[in-house]
Amino acid sequence: MSFTLATWNINSVRLREPLVCKLLSEEAPDILCLQECKSPVDKIPTEEFAALGYTHMIARGQKGYNGVAILSKLPIEDVGQHDFAALGHARHVAGRLENGTVIHNFYVPAGGDVPDRDVNDKFGQKLDYLTEMRDWCRESRPERAILVGDLNIAPREDDVWSHKQLLKVVSHTPVEVAHLEDAMEAGGWQDVTRADIPEGQLYSWWSYRARDWDAADKGRRLDHVWATGDISGAAHSSRILRAARGWEKPSDHAPVFATFDL
Repeated sequence: MSFTLATWNINSVRLREPLVCKLLSEEAPDILCLQECKSPVDKIPTEEFAALGYTHMIARGQKGYNGVAILSKLPIEDVGQHDFAALGHARHVAGRLENGTVIHNFYVPAGGDVPDRDVNDKFGQKLDYLTEMRDWCRESRPERAILVGDLNIAPREDDVWSHKQLLKVVSHTPVEVAHLEDAMEAGGWQDVTRADIPEGQLYSWWSYRARDWDAADKGRRLDHVWATGDISGAAHSSRILRAARGWEKPSDHAPVFATFDL
C-alpha cells in the first residue's frame, strides 16, 4: 500500500476552503492533515472536500481557535485524542488506516512571544505540553505510526533563516528544542523530512509581517512529518510546497508532503 500524506496549518479552514480545494485538486495527496482549523467540526466544509474524493474525515474543533482535522480518500478510523497539559484545546486527533498505520495530527501551542515561563504563561504551557507528549510516548511507545503537524519548533540550525539571531526567539530556543527532542527520542520517532532532505535551509512558515516574504525568505521549519523507526524506512519523496505560501489570501504556512510504501 502506497499513500501520500500532507500536513498544513491552514489558519482557518472555512476562510481558506478554496485553498484546501486547490491543494486537493492539484496535488491530490491521499491524506491531508490540517491544523489551526478555527472551526467547530460541524462547520467544516466537508461537502466540498468529499466532492473531490475526500469522503473520510476525523476532526476535533472549537470556535475561533486551534482545531485539527484529517481528510482522507482512504478509510480511516477515529482512535481518539489527547489533551496534553489539560489545556482543553483541540490540538490532537488520531486515526488508523485499514493497514494498521496510526496517524497522529498535532498542533503544539505556539508559546507566545517571551521565552520565559515565569513571565509568559503560554510559554510554560508549551513546555508542559511537550513534556506530556514525551511521557505519553514513554508510557505507550508507538509502533507503525506517523506523527505530523505544526509542532511550532524549528529544531535544527538550518531550519531557520538565522540560527544566531533566533536563539532567543520562541520556536528556536534551546529549551524548546530540547523538549521536542526528548519527545522524539521517547517515541522512537524519525524526522522523515530531514531523512529525505538532509542538508540545506528548509522552511515551512514565513511571517505575515514581511512585506515581501519570498524575497526576504526569513522562514522557519515549524511543520513536521515523523514516523516510528519500524516504518520510517518506507518513507520517501518529501517536499514542501513553497508556492502555496504565495497563493491568494494564503496561510503563513506551506504544506509538507511525504509518501509511504507500507
